[in-house]
Amino acid sequence: MTESAEPKPKAFLSDFLASLVVFMVALPLCVAIAKACGLPPEAGLITGIVGGLLVGLFAGSPLQVSGPAAGLIVLVLNYVNQPDGFTRLGWIVMLGGLIQFLAGVLRLGQWFRAVSPAVVLGMLAGIGLIILAKQFHVLFDTGAPDKIFAALMAIPATVQAALAQPEMAGPKAAGAIGLTTIAAMIAWKALAPKRVALVPAAVVAVVAATLLAELTGWTVDKVQVSHLQDGIRLINPADWQRFLTDPKIWGGAITIALIASAESLLCASAVDAKHTGPRTQFNRELGAQGIGNVICGVLGVLPMTGVIVRSAANVEAGAKTRLSAILHGAWLLLFVVFLPFLLTRVPLAALAGVLVYTGYKLLEIPEAKKLLQESRAEFAIYIITALGVVFTDLLAGVLFGIGLTALRLLYIFSHIDIHPKVDASGNRIDLHLEGAGTFLSLPRLAAALEAVPPKKELHVHLEHLRSVDHAIFKLLHKYQAQYEASGGKFIIDIDDLHVRFHGRSNIVRVG
Repeated sequence: MTESAEPKPKAFLSDFLASLVVFMVALPLCVAIAKACGLPPEAGLITGIVGGLLVGLFAGSPLQVSGPAAGLIVLVLNYVNQPDGFTRLGWIVMLGGLIQFLAGVLRLGQWFRAVSPAVVLGMLAGIGLIILAKQFHVLFDTGAPDKIFAALMAIPATVQAALAQPEMAGPKAAGAIGLTTIAAMIAWKALAPKRVALVPAAVVAVVAATLLAELTGWTVDKVQVSHLQDGIRLINPADWQRFLTDPKIWGGAITIALIASAESLLCASAVDAKHTGPRTQFNRELGAQGIGNVICGVLGVLPMTGVIVRSAANVEAGAKTRLSAILHGAWLLLFVVFLPFLLTRVPLAALAGVLVYTGYKLLEIPEAKKLLQESRAEFAIYIITALGVVFTDLLAGVLFGIGLTALRLLYIFSHIDIHPKVDASGNRIDLHLEGAGTFLSLPRLAAALEAVPPKKELHVHLEHLRSVDHAIFKLLHKYQAQYEASGGKFIIDIDDLHVRFHGRSNIVRVG
């Protein structure tokens, strides 16, 4: 299937216009995520450029846009805050990209998608809480406590200190600019006329906040941007022995590979649901993400994933082929080379406002409500995963959520309810089975069958079982022969369930 069935000139125009929209979305996010990770803005912009020009060229999901992701802020901060943090980050991202590339070559792309939706939602919610806890303080030009719980608890004090300022300067002015950014994003999404609705809310909000700062002359912290090469911290090949023999480096690389791959491929699935064009080639996408992260690691910049905010904007803006993602990378490069001075007018509080709003959206509150309505157990996994991410770390929280999902599946496939019922005469006994009829429920079923008095008419009802495996039928077949040999009558009521035994069987099907 070709990437676009439209005539090439029309597809090119669509891609050209969509690329401008994606560029406007990506620019503030690349800078904001870099600052949130403690890296210079250029480190985020370079990742966005690589995600467009390189990954966009090879991607298995043509309409997906790659770049630095808010979901990896927690991981990057964890590595950057360690000794030799920036150097370690480069090796971790490079090796993580290599793992992704090899996974794509080995055709493991589909396996990275085998994560419970509750765990994914919980992971995103945990990341959202961390971003909120940290960036809310940056929104007021103040530092955040290192511990996430302490950062959350300190929010009221930060707001109170800002309000107590006698003049509109410092934290008070920064807070006004940051809250203006959030309000502008909400208002634009709700009230923008259709003709201009494609202009990204983040761009409108950052421009509005920057104009507010310029017109009022308030003294607030602003973005510091110099030359693109200032964001590059090339890894030193001479360090290979020190880092490649460090288990923590490999642990970080595996973590980056798992989280970035899951986020990218889940994003690709979401993008597929938004358009009717070519479907994602997951192994190719995984390989392209790996190539991108190898390059980002070598350059010592931020890791990348496929990003749903930029990808959704790409689809909604009418992109037809991968050219849109590639061009957005070119616009980022041209902007940083020729117009970097414009970024130096942007208040840090405005970027923090964008991330605070992004963190709130990552909580996925509407989806969480749906999850609660559908399954309390899945909702509990969502909550516990989120708390695990917040109070331990990202990988531990996700693994904990996956472990809980596995335990729940084990319970589902081992749990069987058996309801015996004796008629008035006492000669007929009905065993109604509900749940899962698998080998894991054999002990309970065997005990229930052995408890039935002899020489009765025994009916075993299977119609309410979610599944019945061969082990259950073997047990029933064996017990049927024994029970009827002792003078009883054994009937299996299956309703619409069709079964077949190998060998002799006297099962009676009651419709």
